[in-house]
Amino acid sequence: MIKFSDIKIGDYVRAEFEGKTWNGEVVELNGDEKQICVQTDVQDFWFEQDQLHPIPLNEEELTKLHFEKQANGEGSVKYLKGPFRIVTPVAGDFSQMEIWYREDRRHNPDIHYVHQLQNHYLQMTKVHLTKDPVHY
Repeated sequence: MIKFSDIKIGDYVRAEFEGKTWNGEVVELNGDEKQICVQTDVQDFWFEQDQLHPIPLNEEELTKLHFEKQANGEGSVKYLKGPFRIVTPVAGDFSQMEIWYREDRRHNPDIHYVHQLQNHYLQMTKVHLTKDPVHY
C-alpha cells in the first residue's frame, strides 16, 4: 500500500481489484474520500488507497522511463535522462544510489519504487518524470 500523501498526479502505480492488477498512471486524486483515479490500458478506474501498490524500481522500469544505461569500468552503472543522473555502485542493485540534477545531489535517497523516483525527479527538475523521451 502507498500512503495517500505520497501519491501525486502523474505517478505510476500498480492497482489491484478483485484479484486483477494493472499498472497505470494516477490522473486524479480525491482527498476527501482518499480515492485515486488510475488510467490503465483499459480505462480510468477509481481505487481505494489500500488497492494501490508501488512498482519496484529496477532497470526494466528505468528503460520504460527512457533512461539510457551507461556501464562504468568499476562495475557501477549510470542511468541518464537528459541532464538527470542516477548512479548505482553495483549493476542491478538499486538499494544504494546517488541521483543528481545540476547542482542538486542526493546520496542514498529513500527511493525503492518508481513513484518515489518520480517525486524526487519532480522536486529536483520541476518537471514530472514520465515515459516520454527527452528531446533536445
